[in-house]
Amino acid sequence: MDTRWRITVVIGAGLGLRQGEVLGLSPDDIDEDSMLVHVRRQLRTVDRTLVFALPKGNKTRTVPLSPGVHAEIKNHLVAHPPTTVRLPWRKPTGDSVTVRLLATGEDGRLYTGDLFNKTVWEGAFRVAKLARAKQVDGMHALRHFYASTLLAQGVSIKELATYLGHADPGFTLRVYTHLVPSSHQRARLAVDTVFGRPGDPDGLEAA
Repeated sequence: MDTRWRITVVIGAGLGLRQGEVLGLSPDDIDEDSMLVHVRRQLRTVDRTLVFALPKGNKTRTVPLSPGVHAEIKNHLVAHPPTTVRLPWRKPTGDSVTVRLLATGEDGRLYTGDLFNKTVWEGAFRVAKLARAKQVDGMHALRHFYASTLLAQGVSIKELATYLGHADPGFTLRVYTHLVPSSHQRARLAVDTVFGRPGDPDGLEAA
């Protein structure tokens, strides 16, 4: 993948943003003091016209920013300074909004989601000589990677739903329930912190 587009993989896998949100992300959305990213907009196509719009569900959200992802974004900005773009808001006839975008094509060219998929995303598979399953290996797979990583590290379904922008945590649970680690071993360890283990001089047998 071209160096100017590699940051989209970091954002998708490290922040769980949807494709339109990745393409609409601005460095001005990053709060370095609080280490948070404010997901305020997406780049989408309406009547063959690129516009800025609220994220899916017409709701903004906040996502924690890890130091590793932050470092990747800073490195990207040094190599590829942001491009100032002016587009209508929500519909082609909407009021114009000016945004500094983190990821654009050569000379600030804007890519629709479809163009990005066909040239950048699928092009990377072709260059790497990797087989691509259409229903599995789309850019949305990065969002699933983010979700599975957080669940594996013990982040709750409710927190994950907030970070992903799901209105209903039940939906998040239905999608990712197979990735939720078993609580059995965590329960055993939690109880053993109180009761100790067999043979432990500080456990029940000693008492």
